[in-house]
Amino acid sequence: MPRYRLHPTPAQEAVLRAHCGHARYTWNLAVEQHSHWHPGRTGAPGYQEQCRQLTAARAAYPWLAAGSQTVQQQALRDFARAMAAFFDPGNPAGRPSWRKAGRDEGFRITGRRGRQWDVRRLSRKVGLVWVPKAGWVRFRWSRAVPAGVKSYRVTMDRAGRWHVAFAAVPEPVPAPGSGEVVGIDRGVAVSAALSTGELLHCPGLTGRERIRLRRLQRRLARATRGSNRRGRVRHAVARLRARESDRRKDWAEKASTDIVRRFDVIRVEDLKIGNMTRSARGTGESPGRNVRQKAGLNRGILRSGWGLLVRRLEDKAPGRVEKIKPHYTSQRCSACGQVDRDSRESQAVFRCTACGFAGHADVNAAINIAAGHAVTARGGFRDAGPVNREPQLLLQSA
Repeated sequence: MPRYRLHPTPAQEAVLRAHCGHARYTWNLAVEQHSHWHPGRTGAPGYQEQCRQLTAARAAYPWLAAGSQTVQQQALRDFARAMAAFFDPGNPAGRPSWRKAGRDEGFRITGRRGRQWDVRRLSRKVGLVWVPKAGWVRFRWSRAVPAGVKSYRVTMDRAGRWHVAFAAVPEPVPAPGSGEVVGIDRGVAVSAALSTGELLHCPGLTGRERIRLRRLQRRLARATRGSNRRGRVRHAVARLRARESDRRKDWAEKASTDIVRRFDVIRVEDLKIGNMTRSARGTGESPGRNVRQKAGLNRGILRSGWGLLVRRLEDKAPGRVEKIKPHYTSQRCSACGQVDRDSRESQAVFRCTACGFAGHADVNAAINIAAGHAVTARGGFRDAGPVNREPQLLLQSA
């Protein structure tokens, strides 16, 4: 979905904020209606019934009628699709939840291009998109708008930046046809290690930016809630967070495009990132241990963009990404196949206790992933069966 930076005027920004508020209000009303439903009770209203209720509400409340009916109806349609995905066993999704001001800011416009909405090119780097009630809004023409677009979505992030995204699925990247297979091991110190020996690092904030972020967070903790000072500090923190997120997304896009263009088959570990980054705080009765260390590890995992990289690989190379079980891939020697936890001397050093093979630990794990080797709990390999043998020490004469 191509996304462009939107540059509304102050008057147009007020209209866009009103559209976001109306879409969020309509969505939350639909969530409230469905929250009262449970098995055995009369079914919650569907999309058609909610549209009739919206028409009655617009006639009763002038502030709602002042907004765009298209924006409000599309919020109901998005909610209906979210509920359909929630009840779809083949594509499980979470239950639609509440939307919050300042965090969920956006709306969708649909219709025939040239009638309900349109796009024009004003100059080499400037384009115009028609938004109901706001008129022609400028956006940065960074690339051509795809043909056949039937809808677009306007969003505002926490840093106050507006974007417009046109609904169009890009074509997948063609395979090179070389038959090469690559394995990718994801980590914190090294974001992605390829079986070819390449080490990819996801860029983040610089040292000075991290120092400034810590200072702003301390200032935010001391600020009074609801004050103008707190709002300015929150905006400054959000801008730094957005800068870090932009760098991570840019790295994931470039790295994934380079990988899918060079290799036919891409193998990655089947990691449950949500479970891995779950808090270790525990409860009052059974508090967790090493909570601060686990929280730092969680931040490092999320900062490395594990899920984003694999998701973009699957989008650009559908059917060419294979997920391998991650069991003991970092403890298996890619040269002789021996599995021993003592072979992993440190985060970066792997030295086999059986054959003496030495190399980068993440690259060794990536080679095992590329070969499709997943070790079972008994210590065997997926392709050779259990071995269950002790590490064979090297002879002194060897």
